[in-house]
Amino acid sequence: MFTETHLVQFILTIVYTALGMAVFAVGFWIFNKLMPFSVQKEIEDDQNTALGIIIGSVIIGLAIIIAAAMTG
Repeated sequence: MFTETHLVQFILTIVYTALGMAVFAVGFWIFNKLMPFSVQKEIEDDQNTALGIIIGSVIIGLAIIIAAAMTG
């Protein structure tokens, strides 16, 4: 049965997901602005594998921090 409690939890899940994605986007935007070079050019044109690994690490780190902050 789908009760009012389930509806509230579903809405809170949607809100926390949207909030987490917004914080993640802001964090990634700040990361791009702090770099003294074009991250997109380095990865797409120059095929910089090391930068791709660093960006992947930043993405995982941001996701872990946001998830920990949202769960308490």
